[in-house]
Amino acid sequence: MEIYLDLVSPPCRAVYLFAEALKIPYAFKLVELSAGQQYTEEFGKLSVVRKVPVLKDGSFVLTESIAILQYLVQKCSLADHWFPAELQQRARVNEYLSWQHLNLRSHCSKVFLFRTLYPFIMGAEAPKEKLDTSLEDMKQSLDLLEEKFLQDKPFIVGNKISVADVAAVVEVMQPLGAGVDGLDGRPKLTAWRERVKKELGVKLFDQAHEALLNSSSLQQKMQTNNTELQKLKPMFLKYFR
Repeated sequence: MEIYLDLVSPPCRAVYLFAEALKIPYAFKLVELSAGQQYTEEFGKLSVVRKVPVLKDGSFVLTESIAILQYLVQKCSLADHWFPAELQQRARVNEYLSWQHLNLRSHCSKVFLFRTLYPFIMGAEAPKEKLDTSLEDMKQSLDLLEEKFLQDKPFIVGNKISVADVAAVVEVMQPLGAGVDGLDGRPKLTAWRERVKKELGVKLFDQAHEALLNSSSLQQKMQTNNTELQKLKPMFLKYFR
């Protein structure tokens, strides 16, 4: 089994952390997004979506991180708490996973992109009003993560970690790559993040986020690959509106 990843991407980190923490055998295939490797002819043959992560299991190819996480749970017969069989607990996991795409994932990523990628692609700092809006959107999503999904529980579904926590924790880490700690002043979410980190393995968690948090290396990569990033300008113009 092969999994194609770039660990600067939150969904890729979710899949990577899950597979590594659960010791699932697979081959790591790097697809460097900042170098445009997702647009190569070779990768296009694997996935017309041209996004990562991608899982290849024999002739079976699967895209979308949530689908990949669920596939790994069921293929590898892992402990039930990761994706509970009980109807209402599984519904709670699915509720979070359905919500997060256009909320926590979108809003945390936008803060990161405005602070890091925007200057390289657009040739100027992000407008203050756009950055302020992205920070406010992130705040609202973090409020919901805390008040609706986590509440007073150790983890999103209850007393044990699930794929919902894995999908969530990588998103709250993303703004840190731009020097923004969305959990500052949020002791409940900070404690939750530490619990998730401990469950997955502190050393593994830190290693998975090394590329994201090494800002000088990240900026150097973007400078080196600026020509490739410019090719993405039409797509990002829509995203940055």
